Amino acid sequence: MRNLFSLAVLLILSVMTTQAQSLYEVAIKDIDGKVGTLAPFKGRVLLIVNVASECGYTPQYQGLQAAFTKYKDKGLTVLGFPCNQFGGQEPGTNIEIKKFCTDTFKVTFPLFDKIEVNGDKRHPLYTLLAGKGSPFPGDIGWNFTKFLIGRDGKILQRFDSSVTPESPEITKAVEAALAAK
Repeated sequence: MRNLFSLAVLLILSVMTTQAQSLYEVAIKDIDGKVGTLAPFKGRVLLIVNVASECGYTPQYQGLQAAFTKYKDKGLTVLGFPCNQFGGQEPGTNIEIKKFCTDTFKVTFPLFDKIEVNGDKRHPLYTLLAGKGSPFPGDIGWNFTKFLIGRDGKILQRFDSSVTPESPEITKAVEAALAAK
């Protein structure tokens, strides 16, 4: 009986730890395959975006880079997570994706390993961003869905693909998040 009780306590603690996992603790790989976490971005405002190279929204890379360039010294980092779940619009390898982004859009913000943002293989980052425990739950609808994260790691807003990085809606939200200390 005592072993059963101990096992139940361990299971509950495990579930609590998983649910309480911080955005900064999620294991990720960058576009070059280096394993890490988002811990280096702690204290910064983040704009996390699932990106694709062959999408009608692909020109948003230009706006994402412009926002990163404009606000990086004030504390904004844009993070791009390639995803091939929507119409097969990100078919390339990480090397090809990186080359496309840097050559075509002069992207300097961090890019990461290709991931899945929906379904059974949903990356743990997107489970935090869009899962049941998120303030903005629900499947990602398409490429270039954006999540704004405050300096404290809390999810502030979710923007659909059609909301461009340079839109007044995103600009206002980014500036408000940067002003919050």
